[in-house]
Amino acid sequence: MPATLDERIDAAFVPGGRTVASDPYLWPFDGDLRPANTAIVVIDMQVDFCAPGGYVDSMGYDLSLTRAPIEPIARLLKVARAKDFTVIHTREGHKPDLSDLPANKRWRSQRIGAGIGDQGPCGRILVRGEPGWEIIPELQPVAGEAIIDKPGKGSFLATDFELVLRTKGIRNLVLTGVTTDVCVHTTMRDANDRGYECLVLSDCTGATKLENHLAALDMVKMQGGVFGAVAMSDALIAAIG
Repeated sequence: MPATLDERIDAAFVPGGRTVASDPYLWPFDGDLRPANTAIVVIDMQVDFCAPGGYVDSMGYDLSLTRAPIEPIARLLKVARAKDFTVIHTREGHKPDLSDLPANKRWRSQRIGAGIGDQGPCGRILVRGEPGWEIIPELQPVAGEAIIDKPGKGSFLATDFELVLRTKGIRNLVLTGVTTDVCVHTTMRDANDRGYECLVLSDCTGATKLENHLAALDMVKMQGGVFGAVAMSDALIAAIG
């Protein structure tokens, strides 16, 4: 007889496995936390989102909120790299001819004075190859780390993100970056539907409004962890250190 779902879940648990002190459950669910199956995903830590003169700054939002994750992410990456965890970076941006930019997305950005594709202090806003599109100096990728260039909010749409994950044998995703309520949440929700086990680090993520950041974290934890779990970076470092 084929194993039932409950039997398959029980069989997945790793005796003596490692878990992270997280809410609403110890993550990952089965204790199978290893460098071989876990990736740290750094989402959109770009000049346009968290540096002066970029897209977020041009819209008039409090830049300190999207810059807050920089130091915690840097600390985490130092440990994760030393322990040989996979690190993946993403960048949101559009082709220079804007052929992959939906008209309504551009229209919405223009309404608030920061039109995607328009010239800004850091070059054309959210356009690939422009200074504003680059990852900030504090969190530059190192040799061998994948960079996923995406035209939308989620990391799976029109990218090779899932191919990279499958090729590397990744099952657990640790999500960091900006913004918690938009690109991080979209990536997490897509990953959850694909069966990935997700952990969002509260101090390694940020939004353009604190209320949105806190609400986005709360959404992860509802219904027993409908999208995964939430933890502080120190808890993950303690588990893998």
